[in-house]
Amino acid sequence: MERRLAAIVAADLIGYSNLMEQDEAGTLSAMSHVLESTIEPLVSEHNGRIVKLMGDGILAEFGSVLDAVKCAVAWQEKMKRDEINLQFRIGINLGDIIFQGGDIFGTGVNVAARLEALADRGGICVSGAVHSEVKNKLEVTFEDLGLQTVKNISEQIRAYRVSGLSSGQHDVLQTKASNSLPDKPSVAVLPFENMSGDSSKAFLSDGISEDIIIGLSRFKTLFVIARNSSFSFKGAHVDIKDVGRKLGVQYIVEGSVRQAGNRVRVTAQLIEAATGNHVWAERYDSELKDIFDVQDEVTKSIVAVLPGQVQQDVADRSSRKPTNNMKAHELMLQAKALRDRLNVEDIAQARILLENAIALDPKYARAHMYLADTYVVDLFLGVATEGASKLSFDLSRKGAALDTNDVYIQDQLGFAYLCEGLWDDAEVQFEKTLSQIVNEAESMAWCGYAFLLLGQHQKASDVVLKATRLDPLHPPALDWILGQVHFFARRYEDVIRVLMGDALLNSMAHVFLVASYAHLGRSAEAQTALKTFISERHREFELRGIEFGENTIETLAGGYRGVWRKQEDWDHIVDGLVKAGLPMSAQSD
Repeated sequence: MERRLAAIVAADLIGYSNLMEQDEAGTLSAMSHVLESTIEPLVSEHNGRIVKLMGDGILAEFGSVLDAVKCAVAWQEKMKRDEINLQFRIGINLGDIIFQGGDIFGTGVNVAARLEALADRGGICVSGAVHSEVKNKLEVTFEDLGLQTVKNISEQIRAYRVSGLSSGQHDVLQTKASNSLPDKPSVAVLPFENMSGDSSKAFLSDGISEDIIIGLSRFKTLFVIARNSSFSFKGAHVDIKDVGRKLGVQYIVEGSVRQAGNRVRVTAQLIEAATGNHVWAERYDSELKDIFDVQDEVTKSIVAVLPGQVQQDVADRSSRKPTNNMKAHELMLQAKALRDRLNVEDIAQARILLENAIALDPKYARAHMYLADTYVVDLFLGVATEGASKLSFDLSRKGAALDTNDVYIQDQLGFAYLCEGLWDDAEVQFEKTLSQIVNEAESMAWCGYAFLLLGQHQKASDVVLKATRLDPLHPPALDWILGQVHFFARRYEDVIRVLMGDALLNSMAHVFLVASYAHLGRSAEAQTALKTFISERHREFELRGIEFGENTIETLAGGYRGVWRKQEDWDHIVDGLVKAGLPMSAQSD
């Protein structure tokens, strides 16, 4: 393994999934022709090398950043000049990379991929480091896009668009979602700004924003961008037109929350994204105990000014109150944030908060649901105590009885059946839940994961990919699911690509990484990943006070077995671990 400075080019074929669906053979043939006739010769001519092909993606490395940009410009111009019916977006970064076994890794590569996601169709987006090196050396102009917050990169990055190359019609995020965006008014709710002067109160403004998203999502006449894509702009100074273009929506909702003692003031405004014109604005002053009435009123007011009419019965359903106890609601929001990290220490903390929330309001359905889910995650990770599945089942049924309409609660009921080994009941429940989901990307993705556990690989893939399109800036938990979907489709390179980074949330993610390297025959990387898995598994056991013996599949991974319905699926995981060098049991060592 060696490190070096390099210019990295990441390219992606736009609309690949849709093209494959329409004409699989023709798309593969066209892609192969473009690679051989255009891309490979240009990369070679500019002293670069193609590191790897990833279905619809291409990763290339150059020793000179000037060569990298020249190649990308020539690439896009030739595609247009020859009127080739394929379009790429390209990101270029200059950074430190790790070189191992012919492949490249590291933050430098990740930034290039994120820049590619910011590029327009047929366009090029470069980092500030690239711009500094080439700005006076090429006959192209650059448009400063400012600091950008991008997925899985902790610090903002400065980005520049190469002008004159883009069709200027759609941003890449809109293009990625265009196949699934329905012909209906589309809206994104940005995280409301916390104006209380106390960062600990941020959960209140976040909670209001999230509940408005949930409320709007129940209207089937609207298309609502999922929370995690909207919340990627939290804390950033944003241009409304730019946000609308990136998320592919017609309308943006933004606002602020100011709390002083027992009083709260919520301001909200609806903006037409293309023009920046304010369509509607309102201010709400209320006692904190009436906060859910405020949220309901804001939601209804926003919907009232959007194109189209909303049926009254749907409007009535959107105004359901989750709880009248504000403290219980605060605890639930804090617990959910911990639960979403899917690791054993945060799950334990979330459980305590949820137990306290239920003590304050025994009829709070969402609190019951998330408390049940903490036991499900423990079961997934093989660290559950005796009776956890029964406890989860009882809590899930109680939550469902308290609220019969919440798809998240219905989702959780399905997992309760699954963890009890009631496979047929679980399947029926997830089919029912999926039929009720409109815009809830998170719930949709977890339904897809359930179908994976039930052995329905193709259905799992279809559902999870649809969820990720609905939430293009989805959180690591969805990538954690997606990586496992790729594994059972035998797309091992995609498993590694998706799971490397923030999606390595727990030991189970490490298992799929180990097995994927092993199935690809990359034994050195498999053994390195195996050592990391063993270390992480020991840490999980120690955090929960679980005694363990020798390092075997039976000891370290056996706890995962219970949630996989089909023996052949479990065997597929085990086979990868065996290939990586982990013995089945102490006797087989």
